[in-house]
Amino acid sequence: MDEAMKKALNSFEPAVRSGALEVFRKANNAFNMHCHSFYSYNGYGYSPSMLVALAKELNWRGVMLVDFDVLDGVDEFLSAARSLGVRAAAGMETRVFVPDMADKEINSPGEPGIAYHLGCGFTSAVVPESQKAFAADLKARAQKRTATLVEKVNTLLTEIAVDFKNVAAEYTPAGNVTERHVCCAYRVAAEKKFAGAELAAYWQEKIGGFEADPVKMEALIRAKTMKSGGVGYVKAAPESFPTLEEMNKFIKACGAVPTLAWLNGLSAGENDVDALLDLHLKYGAGAATLIPDRNWRAADAEKSAKLVAELDRFVAAAVKHNMPLLAGTEMNAPGQLLADDYTIEQLKKHQDIFIAGVDVFAK
Repeated sequence: MDEAMKKALNSFEPAVRSGALEVFRKANNAFNMHCHSFYSYNGYGYSPSMLVALAKELNWRGVMLVDFDVLDGVDEFLSAARSLGVRAAAGMETRVFVPDMADKEINSPGEPGIAYHLGCGFTSAVVPESQKAFAADLKARAQKRTATLVEKVNTLLTEIAVDFKNVAAEYTPAGNVTERHVCCAYRVAAEKKFAGAELAAYWQEKIGGFEADPVKMEALIRAKTMKSGGVGYVKAAPESFPTLEEMNKFIKACGAVPTLAWLNGLSAGENDVDALLDLHLKYGAGAATLIPDRNWRAADAEKSAKLVAELDRFVAAAVKHNMPLLAGTEMNAPGQLLADDYTIEQLKKHQDIFIAGVDVFAK
């Protein structure tokens, strides 16, 4: 607590003390219930311990670790939270195949039947004996997809080809390589081989563009080589992912809660909100998660208004279905917010609902 806050709380004027308490209360209502760590990819390089320390420093009401395909950081994260007195929860994110919606795009753009999905409320990185094979297979499938992507991109970027095993050793503490790690590896490799105008010319020749800013350059590499139309793109195949039902069985066996991940309501699979929630409830979902900042921020006012309308519609439907809502920023790309700003008009009306979700999960 800074000196100004102390002075205000000790003021002889009741109104000043009351105002200071209100400021303090609002600070304690900040939170981030979707934070990736460097065990998958964090845009700031944050470890599980750093995320907890950040929550402590910023006086967050709650924080949740969410890494892709692994529980590697869970024990460290929850231990750090207990040590610092931070209210916390742990989750895992992956992609699943939803047979019931095989012909519809859901929340993974351009990939019908494939959905990002979470389990929230894991209490340990150690899974039950009956689930160890599933957990190992989940990570193996993810790594196989990324390794295949690297092989394909290397055929284009032959001069700066990277070795998947070296990326795993250099860029991640436990070998869980993501597309974003690979993008960084290609950018660094190019900068070691070329300089100045040669560097810009190389990227212009290979992918039709160049950005001096490292963050923008990595995003360009990802867009041009790994997404649809790029040499490294691999169309999502149902057999590459567990089904929604299989994943939920794993999550529940570990004592966690299957959690629907919502994108923005604009796809065919998300447009009928009630049907989407009913489907997930049928398979055992007990919560939903969303990223507020991307559900109001857009390049033009018309698109922003559409996103906000969909956000409002989804929140109302989740409340109607008695599903706690977990909100956060992800932090899995440089520049993403540390915590959402609930003073803005588009989000403040939902703050109490999201806070209720924090209080359900953060212990």
